[in-house]
Amino acid sequence: MLDDHTKAMVLEALMDEYKARASYRLVLNTFGEIRPFSKIVKAEETHAQALELLCKHFGIPLPKDDWEEKLESPLSVLEACRAGIQAEHDNIAMYDRFLKQTKVPEVLALFQRLQAASRQHHLPALERCAARGGQTGRRAMSLGRLRAGRPGRYGRQSDDKPGPHHL
Repeated sequence: MLDDHTKAMVLEALMDEYKARASYRLVLNTFGEIRPFSKIVKAEETHAQALELLCKHFGIPLPKDDWEEKLESPLSVLEACRAGIQAEHDNIAMYDRFLKQTKVPEVLALFQRLQAASRQHHLPALERCAARGGQTGRRAMSLGRLRAGRPGRYGRQSDDKPGPHHL
């Protein structure tokens, strides 16, 4: 049995994951199946399902997921990347706050796992997206590496000129 405060944290986390999933779905619906959004949206679905299972385990009624009705499409992929970066920072901060407020092992473990996914996977992917200026595709990957000070394929700084490996 969870106290009301812990239940509220679980529901807030679930609503945050619903919002993230809806935001990333909207990007995909607007701009097509582009990375990193196509990968992150699948992770957000998994996060929401994990929190829904936690709710079921503790008898917490699921809230209505109406985020798709509340959100507006981003104007560009770059705008979507930047909004995603802010959302992931907010998500990490939310879990920082929650981790200080619960000692329930199942809740604590799930919050830690979800926060780690945001910090270690989603945020870096969205930061790379922003570094590429919202560009997608092979050329964008080289541009992102160049801006990050990392060489492109085969140790070259850019894919502008094919190297001997491209012949």
